[in-house]
Amino acid sequence: MPISRRRFLSLSAGGLGIASLGLGGCRLPRSPETGQGDPGRRPNIILIVTDDQRFDALGCAGNRLISTPNMDDLAARGVRFPNAFVTTPICAASRASILTGLYERTHGYTFRQPPLDQKAIASSYPSLLRRTGYRTGFVGKLGVAMAEGCIDGMFDFFRPGVYPYSKTVKGEEMHLTEINIDHAIEFLQGCDGGQPFCLSISFNAPHAEDSNPDQYVWPESCDSLYRDAVFPPPAAAAPAFFESLPGFVKESLNRERWFWRFDSPQKRNEMIKGYFRMISGIDRGIGRLRKAVRQFGLEEETIFIVMSDNGYFLGERGFAGKWTMHEPSIRIPLIISDPSLPRSRQGSVPLDMALNVDIAPTILDMAGLKAPGSMEGESLVPHLRGVARKKRSEIFCEHLWDFSKIPRTEAIRTERFKYIRYPDHPEFEELYDLAADPDEITNLAIDGRREKELSLLRKRCDRAIASLTGTEDRRGDNR
Repeated sequence: MPISRRRFLSLSAGGLGIASLGLGGCRLPRSPETGQGDPGRRPNIILIVTDDQRFDALGCAGNRLISTPNMDDLAARGVRFPNAFVTTPICAASRASILTGLYERTHGYTFRQPPLDQKAIASSYPSLLRRTGYRTGFVGKLGVAMAEGCIDGMFDFFRPGVYPYSKTVKGEEMHLTEINIDHAIEFLQGCDGGQPFCLSISFNAPHAEDSNPDQYVWPESCDSLYRDAVFPPPAAAAPAFFESLPGFVKESLNRERWFWRFDSPQKRNEMIKGYFRMISGIDRGIGRLRKAVRQFGLEEETIFIVMSDNGYFLGERGFAGKWTMHEPSIRIPLIISDPSLPRSRQGSVPLDMALNVDIAPTILDMAGLKAPGSMEGESLVPHLRGVARKKRSEIFCEHLWDFSKIPRTEAIRTERFKYIRYPDHPEFEELYDLAADPDEITNLAIDGRREKELSLLRKRCDRAIASLTGTEDRRGDNR
């Protein structure tokens, strides 16, 4: 739903007029190949975080059924990371990691926990950007509890928004995604052309509205999409596969929500239509936002980052949700579109593994700031520029929430293997050869011939935890 000029002006009238702090000269050099931008200015940055969008739920990832032309165009103009992951696949912990560049084990925040530590908030990317001259804004689902007053130190502009998806605004029925975009445009209208900005937009979509029997609630403008689409079941959706899982996995919240959404072929097909419509609704909102950026003359100075807070099961393993260390759960879309990229880098698809904890140091690097030494991620800017660097050989993922319906989990993923263990159920381990078995169907941990790989990956998992807790033994993997 395009915003009318009258409604736009009424929304923007309340925008904050923040005076420029005059900080300049830290802008990353503009490309001589493109000649775009002012080398004396720092870039504007728009971070878009979706909720529960899996890595392959966009057209540029090879999905021929979904319509995401704006995300696809940003990928064509920027860099898409097909091997992007979250370190914890749940919104609360992951969103805290995105803000702070810290693993869950370090920042300590997830559901039903005390608010995020004020020290972590003070060194988050919005706080650091704001203290160095950026105008900062936040729209949508924050998903992280903070002590009173912390929001004021992070953001000049704050417009939260949570369920339900359908809301009445000034007598008009609107979808939450559309409201989020209206607020984002309101933020842009309040910006001073001489001051760089960082706007974080966090959608609730395409997360199901759990209390709603329909589950997926999309904007009315997407009603006609996918009406005749048929979504084949995934390879790991066979009932026999689910029955082979241990009891504590079969009785988890992932299975409970499978009955809400995917317990018959017909229901599954209709639910995925709704899920895709919600993603397309976000994509159309991104299109509106990009149009506003162009109209304000900001296109050549504005970087877009598009990602999700975690992945999502669409029936794989008999699940509907996330939380475990399997690929549909931890793997996410990640696109960074910087107009200063040389044409030779536009449309690049680096295969290096990227993480949600990399986002904060990346944003700081883009702004010409050095990330605090406490951050555990690393800047992705060298990947954007095609600068040779040492690749990650492995990533560590964890889910530490002590909740009976979601088993606590730890995992090591290399370029070829994935090892998963459950601290409360040491009797069950998983090992997958991702090169031969990308759908993670054959658990090699029950194969007595794989003890060498298991032993090595157990040690690597221990070492990753020791590194995060400051107890690392540096004698190496062969100890």
